[in-house]
Amino acid sequence: MSNTAQNATPDQQAPLAVTLDDIRAAAEVIRGSVLVTECDRSRTLGEICGCKLWLKFENLQFTSTFKERGALNRLNALSPDERRRGVIAMSAGNHAQGVAYHASLLGIPATIVMPVGTPMVKVENTRRHGAEIVISGATLEEAAEFARAHGKAHDLTMIHPYDDPLIIAGQGTIALEMLDAVPQLDTLVVPIGGGGLISGIAVAAKAIKPDLRVVGVQAELYPSMYNVIKGERLPMRGDTLAEGIAVKSPGLITTEIIRHLVDDIVLVTEDQIERAVAMLIAIEKTVVEGAGAAGLAAVLAAPERFAGRNVGLVLTGGNIDTRLIASVLTRELAREGRLTQIAIDIVDRPGQLAAVSALLAEAGANIIEVSHQRTFSDLPAKGTLLEVVIETRDRAHLDEVMKRLGEAGFTAWLPGRR
Repeated sequence: MSNTAQNATPDQQAPLAVTLDDIRAAAEVIRGSVLVTECDRSRTLGEICGCKLWLKFENLQFTSTFKERGALNRLNALSPDERRRGVIAMSAGNHAQGVAYHASLLGIPATIVMPVGTPMVKVENTRRHGAEIVISGATLEEAAEFARAHGKAHDLTMIHPYDDPLIIAGQGTIALEMLDAVPQLDTLVVPIGGGGLISGIAVAAKAIKPDLRVVGVQAELYPSMYNVIKGERLPMRGDTLAEGIAVKSPGLITTEIIRHLVDDIVLVTEDQIERAVAMLIAIEKTVVEGAGAAGLAAVLAAPERFAGRNVGLVLTGGNIDTRLIASVLTRELAREGRLTQIAIDIVDRPGQLAAVSALLAEAGANIIEVSHQRTFSDLPAKGTLLEVVIETRDRAHLDEVMKRLGEAGFTAWLPGRR
């Protein structure tokens, strides 16, 4: 028995809010308006992880997010009067874009409330679709409070990002497409924020293939659904690269579905998420935001859990700032020992910098940055702190470079490790 599934038989369970028929109906609603994205096998990532791995490229939707599915299904159900009055939604970015884009196509006025700190790329993309943007609240929950009050005051229909049966059904169409493309899948690994995506996927997947395992993934900094399902009280705090799943209060409908149908929930660290983002860019040449890389992060973190299985991952979105991409990639290079800052104690006289440069060149290291520090260091007055950022092939090459500096008589260390 799984960690989260209940012991009751299907006949003993109360009916869940979403059924396979609801998801199939949603598939008809969105047909032709939302891409049927590719579900391709990644042989390289699969070899690294020790399993057969398929990627569902939802980051290639028009708005670079799966959220279009649920948003369109919910908007399509509005009455003529509700369409005329308009809708309101709260979102950290991806749901906002899905609602704004399809509301624009349907001629429905849309107001989007986004919390402070939402990545600018998501704010601007949402505004580009013609929605009215309101920045309010430090968290998604505070943005939701404002959205409810503002919507009530202006008679707008709330389009909830996850706790709505129509939203859940729309997101569940992903599972229909994955199992149609790759019937042999036996494990799906899905990010969890409020739970709408994994709820829809679990309903569809378990109805079609009851033995299939569904594993949810949350950022370690925001283990909200993990806490609810497992009875834990882990703290939620800080900034996560996976802001799209940084939800403090999971949905009521989604919690019930997850409790019955999801086999387990795992947590991933920020380093693991960063590594997954970098690997998807380097190997698959595809840009995925932190939340979208959470599934791969989970498989990379515990490959023994998925060894020999046919695993499907949903790359949920690709809305990430280019500055953040650059930071993630350079940090990954540093972890691999390919980009390193070293500090060297040299005598303050002509020729020393040239000697260090020549030695590094002979060792095959490429110098990226150089700086001298004569004043703010604890070295003697005749000494200089030389800080150099170098590029090496890997950690073994870095160790060789450090060894050669020592053999040449230089005192060299990695800052923070002296």
